[in-house]
Amino acid sequence: MGMVGTVGLVLHPQRDSKKAIDTILRWAAGKGATVLGLPEEVGRIDCSAVAVDPTALVERADLLVGLGGDGTMLRTMRLLAGRPTPILGVNLGRLGFLAEIDVDELADTLSAIDGHRYTVESRMAVRSRVGTTEVTAFNDIALVRIPGEGLAAVSVTPAGSDFVRYAADAVIVATSTGSTAYSFSAGGPIVSPRVEAILVVPAAAHSAFNRALVLPADEDVTLEVLPSSGRLAVEVDGAVVGHLCPGDRITVTAWPAAAKVVRVGTTFYERARRKLRVDGSTEAYP
Repeated sequence: MGMVGTVGLVLHPQRDSKKAIDTILRWAAGKGATVLGLPEEVGRIDCSAVAVDPTALVERADLLVGLGGDGTMLRTMRLLAGRPTPILGVNLGRLGFLAEIDVDELADTLSAIDGHRYTVESRMAVRSRVGTTEVTAFNDIALVRIPGEGLAAVSVTPAGSDFVRYAADAVIVATSTGSTAYSFSAGGPIVSPRVEAILVVPAAAHSAFNRALVLPADEDVTLEVLPSSGRLAVEVDGAVVGHLCPGDRITVTAWPAAAKVVRVGTTFYERARRKLRVDGSTEAYP
């Protein structure tokens, strides 16, 4: 018996996903499977996917398909966080780290998943509370300076031990998944998603110590906004969810294996080399 009886869709808000949706609908019709989507997403496309609310989507789907890029995949992962349902990412534009296939490969990939011919990569998330709101990120939670309001002056306390104070444009708490995102642009290390670790990375640090920290997943880390800091924006996977003022603090904890991402071919290192254009030193080549 096939694994996939119900496919759930999560769509990019702007990119054209009709070809991909038509492919999924044809595949599902041939298998007698159901296709579900969120009302505000499938409602803007002429298709026969059944519109359901987010709770029904995550409860009923045997496979969730994110159509778009890494941003769509992050949203899909947050939607499904904590559930064992696998997530397949389909590129509808630029090459990403999380999206696994292109549209032309979609039908064959669905059949491979239905026949249990795939592997799963577990992805860790990080969680925190910003004010009264619980937030979850699969890339990063960042405290970011607001232009005109001063630097981000932040103390970093891992596992209850006061360790370092940064004055920077931002202080980023990233997962291994997020090591190739904002953290990478700030000079942080590339970390395999198989490593469950928390990275703390300053962006444009105004101090002699500008190194990143790599913490084990079983240690939480507290960030406190220092008196010399300006007001800071709190970004969760790139979206502003609140603001912190001097004296405010947040504690970030790891959520291991919070999402399951389908893999059918490429490795993390192949994707990283292509996306980041990793070539190494020209002096290393003959």
